[in-house]
Amino acid sequence: MTLVKVQNLKKYYPIKGGIFGNITGSIKAVDDVSFEIESGQTLGLVGESGCGKSTVGRTLLNLSPPTSGEVYFEGKNIFRLSSRDMRQARRQMQIIFQDPFDSLNQRHTIEEILEEPFVIHRVGNRRERMASVRKLMDLVGLPQSFLSRFPHEFSGGQRQRIGIARAVSLGPKLIVCDEPVSALDVSVQSQIMNLLCDLQRELSLSYLFIAHGLTAVKHMSDSVAVMYLGKIVEMAPTENIYRSPMHPYTQALFSSIPDPQKKRVRVPIIGEIPSARNPPAGCRFHTRCPLAQDVCRSQEPQLKAWKPGHKVACHLVV
Repeated sequence: MTLVKVQNLKKYYPIKGGIFGNITGSIKAVDDVSFEIESGQTLGLVGESGCGKSTVGRTLLNLSPPTSGEVYFEGKNIFRLSSRDMRQARRQMQIIFQDPFDSLNQRHTIEEILEEPFVIHRVGNRRERMASVRKLMDLVGLPQSFLSRFPHEFSGGQRQRIGIARAVSLGPKLIVCDEPVSALDVSVQSQIMNLLCDLQRELSLSYLFIAHGLTAVKHMSDSVAVMYLGKIVEMAPTENIYRSPMHPYTQALFSSIPDPQKKRVRVPIIGEIPSARNPPAGCRFHTRCPLAQDVCRSQEPQLKAWKPGHKVACHLVV
């Protein structure tokens, strides 16, 4: 069953200049993105820094208002919900931030941080809330004795576990994981990813897993969408896209993954990523693509099915 359906999502940031602060242009952070997330599944969103991954996650949750497009959660368009209905919907849609230090209030104890969602949504009395907080600590593998401490007393991995506990506190169905392991030591990353997998099975969660680490995305995701300069250029089940990437950009990204079992031919990406203010005409990757042809420079490719379940936006593939 489809839990989330994103249709033609756009998020532009206006650029102002001059004496009067007139709008002189816009940053096209997300430009016509569409995808779906099934119940209990994980969609991995991968791409270079600045391609719009995190903006997709924040706009999907209506934390940042869209320029245009629709996001349906359980069949309801969240951009058209009233303030009251949106408040209720937020219990079902949560986010885990990249930096586990900045995402926690440094002046609050862990007990206060974990109790806050229950207070905001008026769930239970004080005794019931504290019982829930203690269960959350057990759920993420932290001792209940930590509840009286402050965030600065913990390691990065422990702080991220606290952030995860806060995200699952109200029993959500969808969690946007915005690069949840990129700020952690390599030795801790696998522990956090295993915790997220365990919670997904136990709580029937769906994830939008945003990352630039391709190994983490492969470990976590049922399907993968590859973004470049605000657009999705390829999307497929995880095994398919890692085994047979079709878009030149996807091929270049995945060729950098170490694999001791087979020798990979490294596909270099030449040049710098263009500005999202003035993206290239036609295919946005053509300025860096070694296979670019005239049609790539003049016509923008559409994301189309190459084979069932596997979509590619490339003139040379579809």
